[in-house]
Amino acid sequence: MLPRYLSPVLLAAIVLTGCQTHPQGKFTAEQIAAMQSYGFHEQNGDWSLGLSDRILFGKNDYHLRDDTEQKIDAMASKLSMMGLKHARMDGHTDNYGKDSYNEALSLERADAVAEVWAKGAKVPRSNLTTQVLGKKYPIASNQTAEGRAENRRVAIVITGP
Repeated sequence: MLPRYLSPVLLAAIVLTGCQTHPQGKFTAEQIAAMQSYGFHEQNGDWSLGLSDRILFGKNDYHLRDDTEQKIDAMASKLSMMGLKHARMDGHTDNYGKDSYNEALSLERADAVAEVWAKGAKVPRSNLTTQVLGKKYPIASNQTAEGRAENRRVAIVITGP
């Protein structure tokens, strides 16, 4: 008779215990701290670094400067050692030129960053995706030379461990 009453109580205790545990996010506290140390911020469950002040490109250019390449390599290496091995590179442009040209240029920029990231992180290039955004999401006004320069960028988004 005791097992008949104990079983529902035990089951209820297990269910309640399960409900009280908090679901683990996809990133650990250590990974979040490492991303924050580079200036990443949370955005819809992913961690984004809008590299406008770190990875800017010249007008009509997609080549990385040596110092920028070294920064990306070091960042990718450290974050990979923390278990962060998947990311997306979002390529952007200013508003000069035709849409098709800007989209192709933003892809070249995103690919350039992804290649360096893959090498620094020692991950397959297939772990990294690129997104063509062209002039769709400017962070500054395209009405000024300074604003257009800020919009020639790649943003890195850490999408999962």
